Amino acid sequence: MSPSGLQGVNWQTASNRQAHHTDRFYSQDLIVRRGQPFHMSVTLSRGLSSGGSVTFTVSTGPYPSESAKTKAVFPLSNGTSSSGWGAQLVSNRNNVLNISILSPANAPIGRYTLNMQISSQGSDSMLKLGTFILLFNPWLQADGVFMSNHAEREEYVQEDAGIIFVGSTNRIGMIGWNYGQFEEGILNICLSVLDNSLNFRRDPATDVAHRNDPKYIGRVLSAMINANDDNGVISGNWSGSYTGGRDPRNWNGSVEILKEWQRSGFRPVRYGQCWVFAGTLNTVLRCLGIPSRVITNFNSAHDTDRNLSVDVYYDPLGRPVEKGSDSVWNFHVWNEAWFVRSDLGPSYNGWQVLDATPQERSQGVFQCGPASVIAIREGNVDWDFDMPFIFAEVNADRITWIYESNGALKKNSSDTHSVGKYISTKAVGSNSRVDVTEKYKYPEGSSQERQVFEKALRKLKPRVSFSATSASSLARDEQEPSISGRFKVAGVLAVGKEVNLVLILKNLTSDTKTVTVNMTAWTIVYNGTLVHEVWKDSVTKSLNPEEEIEHPVKITYAQYEKYLKADNMIRTTAVCQVTDEPEVVVERDVILDNPTLTLEVLDEARVQKPVNVQMLFSNPLDEPVKDCVLMVEGSGLLLGSLKIDVPALRPKERSRVRFEILPTRSGTKQLLANFSCNKFPAIKAMLSVDVAE
Repeated sequence: MSPSGLQGVNWQTASNRQAHHTDRFYSQDLIVRRGQPFHMSVTLSRGLSSGGSVTFTVSTGPYPSESAKTKAVFPLSNGTSSSGWGAQLVSNRNNVLNISILSPANAPIGRYTLNMQISSQGSDSMLKLGTFILLFNPWLQADGVFMSNHAEREEYVQEDAGIIFVGSTNRIGMIGWNYGQFEEGILNICLSVLDNSLNFRRDPATDVAHRNDPKYIGRVLSAMINANDDNGVISGNWSGSYTGGRDPRNWNGSVEILKEWQRSGFRPVRYGQCWVFAGTLNTVLRCLGIPSRVITNFNSAHDTDRNLSVDVYYDPLGRPVEKGSDSVWNFHVWNEAWFVRSDLGPSYNGWQVLDATPQERSQGVFQCGPASVIAIREGNVDWDFDMPFIFAEVNADRITWIYESNGALKKNSSDTHSVGKYISTKAVGSNSRVDVTEKYKYPEGSSQERQVFEKALRKLKPRVSFSATSASSLARDEQEPSISGRFKVAGVLAVGKEVNLVLILKNLTSDTKTVTVNMTAWTIVYNGTLVHEVWKDSVTKSLNPEEEIEHPVKITYAQYEKYLKADNMIRTTAVCQVTDEPEVVVERDVILDNPTLTLEVLDEARVQKPVNVQMLFSNPLDEPVKDCVLMVEGSGLLLGSLKIDVPALRPKERSRVRFEILPTRSGTKQLLANFSCNKFPAIKAMLSVDVAE
């Protein structure tokens, strides 16, 4: 008797996807999560004979092997298998086999092929059933990415839009970001990211076998989201000049970036800065089923020499000097992913830092993490992975040096508390800011905080007596300054308007003091890259005992207009010199507001019904603006993105642009817009749209 032939396979996609929380993916594939059974039915051309046996084979990757657990062969049984892959016969009627297939909770994730072999009366037939995609399972306690809290799971796995905090400590702003992990084609692109990694290219069999481990996948992704070393997804650029690509501030989300990377044959997309890397990594992590969130650290240190201090330099005229590679970024954005750390022990499970921004090499490649947030707080800088760098980002001391007029370099002051402020992430279920600074470090100035810092220094520099290197000891031999200074903002800070600041100087002594003040202002990129000097001034002031005086600073639009970048940041510095005393350095970064871009929905939003949206923008300048483009995107509200050319605007003219969106999902969705023109490189707007069924 000839063996049974295959008449049809029903993957029961709709019910499986609902049971496996993968029903939000726009995809025809069967997408399931590991450690949880899925159901299918197979129709044969004739029934199974009583003595026949059925075995299944699953395999993933180009070199599947049972020893590497990238292939499994298992029988169709009536019971459940203890561990590993298993298939259970649920029913067998009229040549239709209803089967339940179970994967291990630690199986490698990725695309699998499923085959079925039927042996009866000495003849075998091999039936190819098809393919499915296996993902991490945060709903399952046995999975290393398990997250028990329902609201957190909804946010960190299922939410496809979010908020990223940007700006500076005295001006925290936010931008919307479209993660879009369920959009059409994105899951396949995320799997391509893994298949383009250096590890896969060097040794595909081993790489695929390691894809059972969220630690491994997180580290590979942190390398692959940046283009350095491996033709990864995004090419970074902090120069202030973005010709040949898109200004990093123009992106509204990850979907366009990932699609462009795939369309170009996996050529790096130009250009990104830290929040672009983090937003894109967040998409890939959530897409694969690893809970993740985006974190912003204000005054983030970039310590290149592992001494837990960053050095900043000024010349005698008050100009910041770009010397050495240490820097303090106004803000830096990275990710946290949620999984167990079997390598460190259960007390270090939970949030792990991953950073895809290419800053320093780790094991020869631009990658960073995973680093346990709890271990960072405890100062365990000798643990895996990249702990010293991340510890320094939130803890480094900031040391100021000044070049004397004779060229000699002199240490001016050290500051132990300005780095690592207002560490922020979006709240679960709302757009509020949650401050997570206390998860990264003990309270500033507490005894535990200094103890952890000194423990970290001892681990990094066992041969150095740490009392000689920590900033607290350096502070002891610093002369107390006789004056203090600070910049205060006077009036509004807006692009197109004059910037008005006041330098407030105070004599702290009971003697008269004469102060020479050298001031400069530069436009900068948010990471401190100096773009251009736009203003300078020098004054000499006499201060009576304990007197406080104000010196006005005015920077006109004409002075800064040509040199202001999309960051809208200007750094003002004043080096204040009293004869025979150390200089007092006063610095303030100001962020100028863009004019408002308004979005409004003109109809009630319903699924599959076109909705009109209106954009309003007024040109605030006394000159025309041209080359105006509006870019719109939002998962669940429109497929892909809209690009609308907007006519030029005369001085003070108001523009109104209408466009149509087509919601595909109900619930609250986020619509994002970016308006750019020759005078305003990136004006952002976002709008929450409630879509009815």
